[in-house]
Amino acid sequence: MLKNTIKQLPIPHKFMLSGIVALLLLMVFIPSDSVEASRHTEVKTLELGKRYQLDLTLSQGSEADALPIDEQQNWHAFTIQKGDNLAKIFNRAGLSAQDTYRVSKAGSLAKKLLSIKPGQSLSILKDSEGQFVALQYAYSQTETLQISHENSGFQSEILTKPIETRLNFAQGEINSSFWNAGKRANMSDNQIMSLAGIFGWDIDFALEIREGDHFNVVYEEQFIDGEFIGYGDIVAAEFTNQGETFTAIRHNDGNYYTPEGRSMRKSFLRAPVNFKYISSSFSKKRFHPVQKRWKAHRGVDYAARTGTPVVAAGDGKVIRATYDKFNGHHVFIQHGEKYVTKYIHFSKRAVKRGQHVKQGQVIGYVGATGLAAGPHLHYEFLVDGVHRNPRTVSLPKAKPIAEKDKAEFSQLAAQRVALLENNKRIMLAMN
Repeated sequence: MLKNTIKQLPIPHKFMLSGIVALLLLMVFIPSDSVEASRHTEVKTLELGKRYQLDLTLSQGSEADALPIDEQQNWHAFTIQKGDNLAKIFNRAGLSAQDTYRVSKAGSLAKKLLSIKPGQSLSILKDSEGQFVALQYAYSQTETLQISHENSGFQSEILTKPIETRLNFAQGEINSSFWNAGKRANMSDNQIMSLAGIFGWDIDFALEIREGDHFNVVYEEQFIDGEFIGYGDIVAAEFTNQGETFTAIRHNDGNYYTPEGRSMRKSFLRAPVNFKYISSSFSKKRFHPVQKRWKAHRGVDYAARTGTPVVAAGDGKVIRATYDKFNGHHVFIQHGEKYVTKYIHFSKRAVKRGQHVKQGQVIGYVGATGLAAGPHLHYEFLVDGVHRNPRTVSLPKAKPIAEKDKAEFSQLAAQRVALLENNKRIMLAMN
């Protein structure tokens, strides 16, 4: 019929129709300049930030199993109010107490409905006769409990949305403080603290940061259904401090290593407390502010507010945790056969004698007990029974990457270093 209609058209109209068809074919098969430009931009984006998806193993259910929430299917969303429980929500939905009971008994997963919180949402699907069909409760950004009524009874499962992880980067130069430089680079508070933690064994961020120091970071951004949900880990980073550049690569074990596989982590932290300033340094001769006489100062005093947490500088065993009139509340830790660390003048102790502690574990809180002129931590570091300056003593390194992981890590490190170099070239081109 369409063919006959075309035949009956005047010749000029036939030419016009042919032209329109030809134009449409050109638009479909020959990309325009704007289309080519957008494709070219996408290639640039892929080079700048590699995108990949995490391999999430689902114990039950999958995204494909989800029943679509469609108003035409009589789905109704209920915002959970203070004091709500499943019975109250089902009552508002026009469902019976018997429905509530059956849903609550739909396997062990249904127990998650006991933990509903105000502000969350619970969706209920009913059929055309108003009978219960299914329930969905999104208890996290990635996981939803679904309970549905089937011929065999009530079934419960967890629907899991995959997280897409993309890589992005940040760079900054310090002209006032490390924190301000991180903020100017649009890094979050947690990212700034994480970056300091990665390089904290090599760089003293309280005393050694200088104007002109700079950093280069590759980090993860996480998305669900194309929507940004938060930041992941820093996967690679460089920090140049006073002309010396340190590079860290995150391995699959969650730890950071140099590109050669040496651990960024040392056996001991340089400073076991977040301090304001050093009120007294390690010295063979110092005038004691309380005893008013000259004597050796065999540790470092870190001035900090009362109550500031103090952490163990390394893994070890608490060999002393007590109080006396000179040291006040204090803790001594033995690290293997060779090393001992001492923490003095606590306001309160957080560990007991004989307890094993991990590096970074809180062992007490800054105070001014014993012979102390003000709140501070007096910290001592002993090697084979001899006091050493905690600020300058050569610290033993942690174990390098496992031999069995070395080849895999070398390949990963090469990719991450290439990303860092690419980021620097991009920033140079933009400036």
